[in-house]
Amino acid sequence: MSQEIAVVGSPEFTTGFRLAGVRKFENVPDDEKDERLDDAVERTLDDEGTGIIVMHEDDLGHLSRGTREAVEGSIEPVLVTLGGSGAGSGGLRDQIKRAIGIDLMEEDD
Repeated sequence: MSQEIAVVGSPEFTTGFRLAGVRKFENVPDDEKDERLDDAVERTLDDEGTGIIVMHEDDLGHLSRGTREAVEGSIEPVLVTLGGSGAGSGGLRDQIKRAIGIDLMEEDD
């Protein structure tokens, strides 16, 4: 079974992905993130057809502790965050390492 990319975030964040052909998305307006973002992320986590969840790094701060731990610890679907201050999950390299279990960019001594 093939899996798809899902995008969760504000309509401004998801629009570009939708224009690029991503069909799964959860729009949560900025002023409703504290109330609705947990439910949107949990629905996406429970969707067996989703292999990758894309979110803005800053949106992780709106999640409850339990939902944040669930999404950050998820292997399938795997979370990829974009943007933000860069102080969060350690960047794309660490996300790829967590997802596949090896560091592709590690240099041999």
